[in-house]
Amino acid sequence: MGPETEAARPPMMTELTDPAREPGWDAYVKEDPDASVFHGAPWMSVLRDTYGFKPCHLVKRQGSSISALLPLMEVDSWMTGKRGVSIPFTDDCEPLGGSESDLRSLIAQAMELGRSRGWKYLEFRGGRRFFEGARPSVVFYGHEMDLTCGEARLFEKLDSSVRRSIRKSEKTGLKLEFSTTPEAVKTFYDLFCQTRQRHGMPPQPFRFFERIHGHILSKGLGTVALARLENGRAVAGAVFLTQGKRAVYKFGASDETYQELRGNNLVMWGAIKWHMEKGVHRLHMGRTSLSNEGLRRFKQGWGTVESTVEYFRHDFGSGKFVGDKDESSGWHNKVFRAMPRGMA
Repeated sequence: MGPETEAARPPMMTELTDPAREPGWDAYVKEDPDASVFHGAPWMSVLRDTYGFKPCHLVKRQGSSISALLPLMEVDSWMTGKRGVSIPFTDDCEPLGGSESDLRSLIAQAMELGRSRGWKYLEFRGGRRFFEGARPSVVFYGHEMDLTCGEARLFEKLDSSVRRSIRKSEKTGLKLEFSTTPEAVKTFYDLFCQTRQRHGMPPQPFRFFERIHGHILSKGLGTVALARLENGRAVAGAVFLTQGKRAVYKFGASDETYQELRGNNLVMWGAIKWHMEKGVHRLHMGRTSLSNEGLRRFKQGWGTVESTVEYFRHDFGSGKFVGDKDESSGWHNKVFRAMPRGMA
C-alpha cells in the first residue's frame, strides 16, 4: 500500500481533558524525553486530592491518539481568586509533543478558556519560545545533571569542596537508606518542618506528602533518601521524583544540629549513584531563587548545567503579561521563623 494520504488521516481535534480519566496518558508522557513527573497523571492526582485543584489539560488528538498536550490546572481560592496554572507546585512544566503551531494553538486556546472561566490570570511555567516580546513575571535558576558519563567522571566534575564533603560524610558512620514507606515519608517530613522553619517558610501540610506517597512513591515513581546516625536518628533527607529517564530533586531537609556531618552531601551523592543504577539519564535539582546565592552555589558544585526558568503570567483584566514577585524571601520569613514549631 502507498503512504497514507491527508484525506485518509483522521482529523486533528482539540479537547479539554483530565489525565486521571485518560488510560493512555502516562504511556504517551513516558515516550517524550522532555517529560517530567509533573506531566504525569499521578502528580495531577496529588494536587487534586490535596488542594482541590481542577485538571483542565488541553490536548491535540489525531484520531484516538494524543499528539500534543498543554498541562493546565484551575486553582480557585477565596483569598487569591480563580486562575489557571501550568502546573502548580512545579519548577517548570512546558507543553509536550506536536509541532510548534500545534503547541501555540493550545496556548491560544488556554487563553480563551481562561477568559471564558473568569480566571484572574493564566501562568505558564517555562516556554519562553512561545512568548516573544513578553517579559517574564518571575525568573529562577535551574540546574540539571547529566548522569550518563559514569560515576568516576561525574565525581571528577564535582567541585573540590563537594568531593571533600562527600568523603567526610562517608567517614562519619552515617548510614544511607532509600525507601518508599509511609514511615520514611513521615521521618522526612519531620526534618522538612525543621528546615522550613529555619528558612522562615511554612511547610506544605502533611497530607500533601501523604498524597505524594500514595500516588507517586508507592508506584515506584520516586524515593525518599535518608541519612541516619548509628542510633537510627535521621539527620538529612531528600525526596526524588522520577519519570522515565528523568528525575527531580524535589525536596531536601536536614537537622542543623548535625550539620558538620555533611549529611546533605551524603544524601545527594548517594542519590546520584542510586539513580544512575536505575538508568536515569538526567537529574534536575529544582528551581532556585535569584536571591539565594548559597543554594545556587551548592547546586553549581555538583557539576550541573545552569539555566534560567522563566514564568509568564497573562493578566486577563489588563490583557497583558505582567510581572510578579518572587516570594521565597521577604518580611514573612522572619514571622514564620519566630513561630513555635507546628504553627508555621
